[in-house]
Amino acid sequence: MKLSYLVLLIVSQILFVNCQTVLTDSIFIRTNQIGFLLQDVKTAVVLSKTNLNGKQFFVVENKSNQIKFEGSVKDSPSVYGNFNYCYEIDFSPLNSIGMYKIKLSDSESYPFQINSLVFNDVRDSLSLFFKAQRCGPTNPILHKPCHLSDAAKIIGYKDSTAIDLTGGWHDAGDYIKFLKTTALTTYLLLFSYEFDSQKFGYDLDKNDVPDILEEAKIGLDWLLRCNIDNQNLVTQVQNEEDHSIGWRLPENDSLQFERPAFVSMGKNTIGIYSAALALASKIWKEKFYEDEFAANCLLTAEKFYSIRNQVQDIDSTYSNHYPEKDFNGKLALAAVELFNCTSNQKYLDEAIHYGTKAGSDYWWSAGDINSLADYKIAKHKPDFAKYIYQNLKHFKNISDNSFLREGLAYSWGTTNALLGVSLQSIIYKKLTSSTRFDSLAIFQRDYILGRNPWGVSFIYNVGSNFSKHLHSQVAFFNNGYLPGALTAGPAPTQILDIYKIKRINKEYDKFNTDSIKYYDDRFDYITNEPTIIGNATALFVFGCYSN
Repeated sequence: MKLSYLVLLIVSQILFVNCQTVLTDSIFIRTNQIGFLLQDVKTAVVLSKTNLNGKQFFVVENKSNQIKFEGSVKDSPSVYGNFNYCYEIDFSPLNSIGMYKIKLSDSESYPFQINSLVFNDVRDSLSLFFKAQRCGPTNPILHKPCHLSDAAKIIGYKDSTAIDLTGGWHDAGDYIKFLKTTALTTYLLLFSYEFDSQKFGYDLDKNDVPDILEEAKIGLDWLLRCNIDNQNLVTQVQNEEDHSIGWRLPENDSLQFERPAFVSMGKNTIGIYSAALALASKIWKEKFYEDEFAANCLLTAEKFYSIRNQVQDIDSTYSNHYPEKDFNGKLALAAVELFNCTSNQKYLDEAIHYGTKAGSDYWWSAGDINSLADYKIAKHKPDFAKYIYQNLKHFKNISDNSFLREGLAYSWGTTNALLGVSLQSIIYKKLTSSTRFDSLAIFQRDYILGRNPWGVSFIYNVGSNFSKHLHSQVAFFNNGYLPGALTAGPAPTQILDIYKIKRINKEYDKFNTDSIKYYDDRFDYITNEPTIIGNATALFVFGCYSN
């Protein structure tokens, strides 16, 4: 697909509303700026410096200002930062298709929609992000083919001869590539399609191949290249030197011919690597009838899984990014995917063994994905759903005790973690048909789209007010443009203080607190950098809400 077509597609599809919203210095209404499905719980939060108890609010048609719903502020107020009167307002009974906004006193919200297709464009935008992250000769958008000499040398292997490690995705706003994040991203793309092939069967480039599988193939091809000799894996290409030479487009990288690759392995690495290849084998065999590719994926997955006890427990990246604490969940995922490919009972037995040891992880991150294994194992052993339930019960307790309804504590990568709560809610519902955690999932989704103190959508070009100054070199050299990029979002001051990043954008300071802050600042790689894992999680969630 040509860039011009892609740009036109984005412009035509993304729900960007150019509006002027009335705000006072004391009352701020925050809600999902994209909108709601008809059956959704529909809420907003109000941050105020004055007592609003008993005040009427109105949901009105955006253009006509005709009142379609009214209610009153009833909750006991919460305190957030400098705002002593913070409330949640509920307008769930409104289920008529239309474009709306909320009015309270002399303040109003950004407009939002109610309809059954409201999240389709969000899904499509998130999907395009990966095309901008592509590395090598993979037909990227927003930059030219790059890093065509990956890798200049291999470190940590007996033979330092260079091998072909072109392709894959840049991990984040820089140009480093990691096996563990590529493998997890690839797995999530494949998992999304398998989970609901209708919702994830979209084909924006009209070539009769689901876009999400085309993108997964970018990851798969690179993962297979990382296999040196069926006993060693390349786990990283390029090191921290990438961060020291200044910003540039990837094709202009002065390190083009000097990028090293690093070899190391842990049980955690083998787990997610083998899981992604095993699932790919099943999909390519059943959908595309590509027996040779499917067989190669399965053979590689089985070979590495078979040597899991010969390597260290935990392998981090060479640069120590994405630290992990446990490997059992990922080995469980690998084992159950191998069982699903082969019907070999030993794999299911091992999946149950590792899954039981893993238990609930009460989180979502690159190293905390036990729920994916639990979901797959529960299809064969239903009581494994209990581990996802335990996670969700934990998240709901946190959510119920916050007027913002976050299901997890803030961290580095808050948006990914919150959407991980939504993901787990969705897969649990698929397993059990329980609707108990539907609203929990929606609250996290809505937080990402503007139901937060800053009133910002953390997905680029989605919503009326979105993160604009991404910590991304590709975005910077394209006038800030990076379709569907999910920023990392607000983070604890404790973490921010460690890195002492100089920020020049203070737009959201009034909504920061002593403990939690967000800066829409391109210099801030903690709160404003997109990652392939975060986008893959977001793509699953918003894809599941699409129709």
